[in-house]
Amino acid sequence: MTLKSGEANQRFNNAGVAGIIASPFCLSPVTMRDAESSSTDRPLPCIGRHTLPNRVILAPMAGVTDRPFRQLCRELGAGLVVSEMVIADSKLWHTRKSRQRLVHRGEPGPRSVQIAGGDPQMLAEAARLNAEAGAEIIDINMGCPAKKVCNKAAGSALLRDERLVAEILDAVVAAVEIPVTLKIRTGWCDQTRNAERVARLAEDAGIAALAVHGRTREQRYQGEAEYDTIAAVKQQVSIPVFANGDVTTPQRAADVLAYTGADAVMIGRGAQGNPWLFREIEHFLRTGETLAPPSAEEIATTMRRHLQALHEHYGDYLGVRVARKHVGWYLATRDPGREWRARFNRLEQVKQQFDFLHELFRGDFAAIGNGTHAA
Repeated sequence: MTLKSGEANQRFNNAGVAGIIASPFCLSPVTMRDAESSSTDRPLPCIGRHTLPNRVILAPMAGVTDRPFRQLCRELGAGLVVSEMVIADSKLWHTRKSRQRLVHRGEPGPRSVQIAGGDPQMLAEAARLNAEAGAEIIDINMGCPAKKVCNKAAGSALLRDERLVAEILDAVVAAVEIPVTLKIRTGWCDQTRNAERVARLAEDAGIAALAVHGRTREQRYQGEAEYDTIAAVKQQVSIPVFANGDVTTPQRAADVLAYTGADAVMIGRGAQGNPWLFREIEHFLRTGETLAPPSAEEIATTMRRHLQALHEHYGDYLGVRVARKHVGWYLATRDPGREWRARFNRLEQVKQQFDFLHELFRGDFAAIGNGTHAA
């Protein structure tokens, strides 16, 4: 059933006031391991008709989760991958960046596409167009902390207007026949944590799953993520809840799932330069055992394949530039002096980049393999 604007406002008023302010309490791993609940005791999460194969999800990240990276993370164990956000205004989709972000046909399903904006009808139309283009899940961005997004009353800025949140959710859910998910933060700032209220609005609107980043917009990515709010959200709703923020190891993933009761973890920055994290978490959650890290040979092969996919997707000129940040993430904790990254960033030709990787692995193969994964 589609709610009209007045009905959405009534639902907002009935959502209650509990949970506006939550304590940003961060638990130590030891405390979290003492939690009684276990992710292995529950069914795998479903998003509409889609049952995820595991509890590890790649978060949408602008400028990061492009098609090559999504495909790589899926191959390495991600149960669901979400695209970079697509701006809701379809009049701006003619740009090269937008056109590349809109390509998802041919990818393994379920294909999840994130849309961002602040106008309910514009977001609804963006959802319809993406569904027609092959999206199987629409994700609404209410979590991005970037100033350029929030200044346009989009992303996490929407959390300050719960009536508008309700109107957007109603409009997008009514516009498509595929599942709609939502990604939020715990609130705009410490004094206005409202994730529980927004979660109830989401469930009432027919949102199929909810991802919560354990920071406010004001925090951006500073400090530590807190999981009390995510645990409280899980208690408020019956739809799947995905815990996001500072999940960078298999043990941390297990701790967060146990403490919050969340149905899955969503990995963002922890996957940059470390796409093997997905299979490591999946293996640990399934067996309780730590999977061996990738060998030097596998790291070399993965980096070359990723580089090749970037050039095929973006073309020579843009591919060279996009590759700089991805290769930089791979090298981040293996290059303390930044010498390798500085050299790679000066390269201007495709062949030079491949030659660099060949020289790097031939000359210091063991050092690459022994490096600590980027977090």
